[in-house]
Amino acid sequence: MQKIIIDTNVIVAALIQRNYPHRILYDLFLEDLFLLCLSVELLSEYYDVLSRPKFSKFSDFSTRARILLADIASKSLYFAPSAKLDIIKDQDDNMILELADESRADFIVTGNTNDFTFPNYKRTKILTPKDYWEQYQP
Repeated sequence: MQKIIIDTNVIVAALIQRNYPHRILYDLFLEDLFLLCLSVELLSEYYDVLSRPKFSKFSDFSTRARILLADIASKSLYFAPSAKLDIIKDQDDNMILELADESRADFIVTGNTNDFTFPNYKRTKILTPKDYWEQYQP
């Protein structure tokens, strides 16, 4: 089964629109078609970002976020990365690479093409939600 890391921006997008991120989380993850790799730090970032007041303008955002986060917290495969990396300027993005190292994830799915400018990190492919959906979904 595929092991995937999902960047926080993909979680946000899944809650705002019914597009590729929504399909990945609701049609694939919640149906147990891949394993979501997670660390305590990444889950904490999910909670921090999704609780920002700016998202309250979207109908039922906080309710849907709480439900999705509960599913993510209970269904994910947890890892505790031991190595610290300093490859990307944004430390939160390095946290994702650290998790990829530890989990040996197959994919990182991110909408952040400004910081993730490379197609792979070691054995892990880095893809946009659209590319993952169109080319690699299970």
